[in-house]
Amino acid sequence: MGKFTEDATKLLEYVGGKENINAITHCVTRMRFVLADPNKANIKKIEALPSVKGTFTQAGQFQVIIGNEVADFYKEFTSIAGIEGVSKDAAKNAAKDNQTPLQKVMSNIAEIFAPLIPAIICGGLILGFRNILETAVVLQEGTFLAGLDKFLWIIGEAVFHTGIPVGICWSVQRKMGGTPMLGIVLGLTLISGQLVNAYGVAGMAADAWAPNYTWNFGFASFRMIGYQAQVIPAILAAFTLAYLERFFKKIVPQVLQMILVPFCSLLLAVMAAHFVLGPIGWKVGEWVSAFVMAGISGNLRVIFGAVFGFFYAPLVITGLHHMSNAIDLQLINSTGGTMLWPMIALSNIAQGSAVAGMSYLQKKNAKAQEVNYPSMISCWLGVTEPAMFGINLKYQWPFYCAMVGSCLAAVISTMFGVTAASIGVGGLPGIISIFPQFMLIFAIAMLVALVVPFVLTVMIGRKKINPETGDLYENETEEEEEPVKAAEFTEAQKNETFAAPVSGTVMPVTEVEDQVFASKAMGDGIAIDPSEGKIYAPFSGEITVAFPTGHAYGLKAANGREVLIHIGMDTVELNGKGFTPHVKQGDIVSQGDLLTEVDLDYIRSQGKPVITPVIFTDGTAVELLKKGAVSAKDTDIIKLG
Repeated sequence: MGKFTEDATKLLEYVGGKENINAITHCVTRMRFVLADPNKANIKKIEALPSVKGTFTQAGQFQVIIGNEVADFYKEFTSIAGIEGVSKDAAKNAAKDNQTPLQKVMSNIAEIFAPLIPAIICGGLILGFRNILETAVVLQEGTFLAGLDKFLWIIGEAVFHTGIPVGICWSVQRKMGGTPMLGIVLGLTLISGQLVNAYGVAGMAADAWAPNYTWNFGFASFRMIGYQAQVIPAILAAFTLAYLERFFKKIVPQVLQMILVPFCSLLLAVMAAHFVLGPIGWKVGEWVSAFVMAGISGNLRVIFGAVFGFFYAPLVITGLHHMSNAIDLQLINSTGGTMLWPMIALSNIAQGSAVAGMSYLQKKNAKAQEVNYPSMISCWLGVTEPAMFGINLKYQWPFYCAMVGSCLAAVISTMFGVTAASIGVGGLPGIISIFPQFMLIFAIAMLVALVVPFVLTVMIGRKKINPETGDLYENETEEEEEPVKAAEFTEAQKNETFAAPVSGTVMPVTEVEDQVFASKAMGDGIAIDPSEGKIYAPFSGEITVAFPTGHAYGLKAANGREVLIHIGMDTVELNGKGFTPHVKQGDIVSQGDLLTEVDLDYIRSQGKPVITPVIFTDGTAVELLKKGAVSAKDTDIIKLG
């Protein structure tokens, strides 16, 4: 009987049995299921298993967090279930096959906008600041503030007017496996200076187009229209390019592909974009804007606000919430502002307030507070995943309390027509993106989003949380885990100070993209954005995990601590390319020994972040002593609890 036989057997039962599993795979920390009927999974019983550290569902996959022993658990599970595992990509595809056509479209749109969000937020902050500046201050030419206002428009214009079409075309090509540079070129043709700027089209007289702003081919002529800040035309053009490139790669001989595939794909895509897709996309964008505006500003706007405010947080769970960025950008382009984004910011604030309620209930639980505080702060600054996946969904009732608070706040927002000038930070700082005449009302809505979830979470939680321990009453009788036994090492090795495993920039683990690491569901730790490709052992100990793809290593230190080093995000998908391992599972290493060499440039070229979480999976508390640049083998960057 294996170590995980009992838990694996129960997990198979709790997910609904073999017949309910369409596909299964795993990464370095999680079992990933594609279930035929997700409702058959008994989440409460699954999370009660000793081997399980949590669950969540995202992008059609039911994910069970096991930890750095997931590979062993996976082997026992598949053996017991009699199921062949699949690759991570195959699981993703199976998950998409499980989605409706509408869900697939929404999922694709969400994935397109995810890489663009940092730039959009940056541009939103700048436009919000300029909005306040231009409203609250008389800007006289030749003064510092007038110069600053004019200078900042360079960035705002680059993000929203020209950056959006180019970024969308690049992101689609990257997602579809095409040539990203062709996407960039396509995007640039949509905003070329030779074209009439999209914002000037309405003011063009009918007789002003020809001949300077018309392509006349004799048998047909087309107006030379630019698509600055346009979302839908860029999406349509980008997907056309991606499918054209795929088509020509199939039919063109290998020896001619470098010449013919880019030329044919780009030429036809640009023609389609300007002659057919652009005009269609422009009209569709106007229809979408009109529909959403009718919902937000019409007679039923309060009902629309209540529904959107209540259900936005569940949309985040699916990962489809990024599609709202496309609608926001279309609204901003068409109407000069968006009433949708303020409700998104209020929903994020409400989730953070529910965590604040949990923090109050668990004030005597130091371990819980290590997760509560950073999750609450990051949520109020617009990053909700740590709060939602790490806390609110784990206990369930805080999540629903936040949804109620968000609903009420959204009703206030839509009732008074609160409008944002741009997309900004989706939390408390978001108020600077609101038009000044709506700031007071938005502040009242923010107060509702802060107070209501907190009060509801505390009221319900008093019946569920033991005030003396900060734990759920039903968990009081759980047995303590046996302490980890240290291996045979010298006293000097047992007393080693943690040494940085790689040179680079160190930061809190809460800042990484993957919510499992950021929420500390796997344990506390740090993250390092590496500047060099050599990864070293931070302690002396035994290699307990050495992933075949070379992207992750678990180390049981001489003093009993357990450390997981996960190199990059989603790097398991590279199947070992870019990694040169120097150790294997079961090896004994000394502090400073080389674990692996990494080709950082290659990983970045594949669109994968190289930021590397270093997690103490045994529950050790971590205090970050310094931020910024560190060198490999530095020993003064963290303090361990």
